[in-house]
Amino acid sequence: MGRRSARYPRWVLILLPPSETKTGRARGKPGSPGLVSFPELATTRIAVAGTLARISADLDAPALLGVSANLRADIAHNTRLDSAPAVPVADLYTGVLYDALGLASMDSAARRRANRWLVVISALYGAVRPRDKIPPYRLSMGVNLGDLGPLASVWRAPLAAVLPVAAGRAVIVDCRSSTYAAAWLPQGELATRWVQIRVPGATHLAKHTRGLVARHLCEEGVDAKSATALHTVVARRFEATLTEPANPGRPWVLSTWVR
Repeated sequence: MGRRSARYPRWVLILLPPSETKTGRARGKPGSPGLVSFPELATTRIAVAGTLARISADLDAPALLGVSANLRADIAHNTRLDSAPAVPVADLYTGVLYDALGLASMDSAARRRANRWLVVISALYGAVRPRDKIPPYRLSMGVNLGDLGPLASVWRAPLAAVLPVAAGRAVIVDCRSSTYAAAWLPQGELATRWVQIRVPGATHLAKHTRGLVARHLCEEGVDAKSATALHTVVARRFEATLTEPANPGRPWVLSTWVR
């Protein structure tokens, strides 16, 4: 095994949800759907962006997108996707989970692992990594987007074509909410390495703890080639209980809480 592989093992794929809140920039170059990770998703990205822009220009856009009328400024971002300055995903998403994840405060080794291991499931872009640059937008995976239909259904086949390749032989650490998990569920042999991080308590606490778990894995940098091995790594810092799937094709569940 080469030195790079030894230092940055590829045994973990961490799936994150996006955040509703996003940080933009006043200046900079626009992004391109084909110039971020998983370029195979470019066709679907372009279709979703075009439909989203048209709907967002409508007077009824808040209702059509399932958000408050007070968020028209956020919705306006959707009409400028081709020209708005692109922001690194690591800086774009904010909020409880991403504050706990704390990418900016990681040391260089943990940050390199994060760049390799983290994948954010996006209603607009499908899947992106921390170093990708995309514009701010307002869109949830739970939206039925005009002629395209429910976004979870729109993304299901495209994500099924790329995420198994990204997973490889890795344990899949699923920190997504149910809304975003609906867009891709590991199938077959992948499901035997699929672990959902479940946190007892309120949504705010769940987001915070999932962010901490993702950070811990990036900082530890330890090979976890199975659900039980992952449990061992997580239990070094958190209270954690691993539950085996009741039926084939269902995930392991790692119930986790801060000590």
